[in-house]
Amino acid sequence: MDYRIADFRLRTIGPHSDISACGLGCFKPFETEEDNTVEPTMLLYMDNEIEENDYPITKILHLSTFEQNYATGEFARYATGYRFKMTRNGIDYLLIKEDGSNVVKSNLGHFESADPSLVRFGLWIMFGVVIAPLGAIPIHSSVAVKDGEAVLCLGESGTGKSTHTRLWRENIEGAKLLNDDSPIIRMIDGKCIAYGSPWSGKTHCYINKSVPVRAIMRLSQAPHNRIYRLPALAAIGAVLPSCPPAFAYDNTLQDGICNTVSEIVASTPILHLECLPNAEAAYLSYSTIFKK
Repeated sequence: MDYRIADFRLRTIGPHSDISACGLGCFKPFETEEDNTVEPTMLLYMDNEIEENDYPITKILHLSTFEQNYATGEFARYATGYRFKMTRNGIDYLLIKEDGSNVVKSNLGHFESADPSLVRFGLWIMFGVVIAPLGAIPIHSSVAVKDGEAVLCLGESGTGKSTHTRLWRENIEGAKLLNDDSPIIRMIDGKCIAYGSPWSGKTHCYINKSVPVRAIMRLSQAPHNRIYRLPALAAIGAVLPSCPPAFAYDNTLQDGICNTVSEIVASTPILHLECLPNAEAAYLSYSTIFKK
């Protein structure tokens, strides 16, 4: 099956190629007509038999523990590519990508009852690996849309990104939500574009649309509301921490991300919002960003 995500084509192959039917309804809005005359950006084999020892690790890039310690993740390099392994209840879910190839082999569909949340996360990792050199990044953020333009709210977990976009929707007429966790951001013809994605955290907001980015804000909690634009170096420092942390220790992936972030900062206002979780913060950020 074919899926169109951020104007990239993901094609799945194998008995479990229908990702939506595998318990991931979040992919349903991204289904598109299969067209074998078009080369996909990522070709995903869902039902491979993978022998882990065939891909011995040369460098561990990132280790992760899933919520409530119910699974672990290991993103690593082997001699000629990337491998991502997730382990739960003694079962290893594996995804493999060779350097210079758009093919991802996985055993995600090999198990009778694969964990949908792990399948979704594995796809997020490898899709990010494929698109990073193509000027696209999944950025951890909550995205509000007003008058056809997007505002990304960045910040550490618990900072109030989702709260702030909710305050926009409650207090700014016509404001809507595009994505609440991991939109895809692309630079196209010198313009920063935000795309909805199948990855929206705990919020069911799976919208297959693209919106030009008006501004990006990094939030921090404060006993007051204050907003100001960041200079270039500070702006880069505000955006980079919201890019996939698993990619930070690989030169190829980090080069792609840094190049894209530099383009974003050169074309898009980056602001810092010190704020309370109240309507006044929403009014302040809206009036500042959309002032005529």
